[in-house]
Amino acid sequence: QITSLVRRAALTQNDSHFNYEKAHNFKVHTFRGPHWCEYCANFMWGLIAQGVRCSDCGLNVHKQCSKYVPNDCQPDLKRIKRVYCCDLTTLVKAHNTQRPMVVDSCIREIEARGLKSEGLYRVSGFTEHIEDVKMAFDRDGDKADISASIYPDINIIAGALKLYFRDLPIPVITYDTYSKFIEAAKISNPDERLEAIHEVLMLLPAAHYETLRYLMIHLKKVTLHEKDNFMNAENLGIVFGPTLMRPPEDSTLATLNDMRYQKLIVQLLIENEDVLF
Repeated sequence: QITSLVRRAALTQNDSHFNYEKAHNFKVHTFRGPHWCEYCANFMWGLIAQGVRCSDCGLNVHKQCSKYVPNDCQPDLKRIKRVYCCDLTTLVKAHNTQRPMVVDSCIREIEARGLKSEGLYRVSGFTEHIEDVKMAFDRDGDKADISASIYPDINIIAGALKLYFRDLPIPVITYDTYSKFIEAAKISNPDERLEAIHEVLMLLPAAHYETLRYLMIHLKKVTLHEKDNFMNAENLGIVFGPTLMRPPEDSTLATLNDMRYQKLIVQLLIENEDVLF
């Protein structure tokens, strides 16, 4: 619990600029005209493939130097072509926000007019309308209009939020932590299980942790309206388990075997969000 409080304090203390670490996304690059390495300041020799360029922030360095560059990539919005399918940390650093603005916008809209909607998150909205919302975010970013006047059916907004999580190249619950979460879910003693889950949460990258925390606070609110929406923590676990966590190797068998543990993890995160985060 102490570590959780410290983490939360660190996240809120620095609201104006979020110091989430992010590694550079270097790709081999052929430079036209003379170029110097921005790490060692030496000339980049050769006619082709003289060095590497970060496709998120534009930093140019020697291939050898790229191993020593710190994880201080500050993505440039001009280079981020879309919102969906973009790495979570890259997106929040480019927009300088605590969480992806898609998550904030959709949750704000759902809490304003959808908490009592029957089967919220379980009932599907029209796929083409959900795609429209996705395109609006990709095109307009946080200016995307998802109000009731354009999308009266709240299930479209709920569907767009789930699609955002499904489209992430690295899930909110990262591939690196996936097996640790599954192992934690298998512990039979409830207190030890929560302790284990808490420890794995601390291993998540800051942007993933903060996004998950915010989502769980929201889903807890959804369960408070269960008598209207019929969505308890278990039902939401069934919906969000496979959405928030996927096994690192794309194996159907692993996915089927782990489904009940995925559900259980999300259920426990919702039920115990005040203790775990």
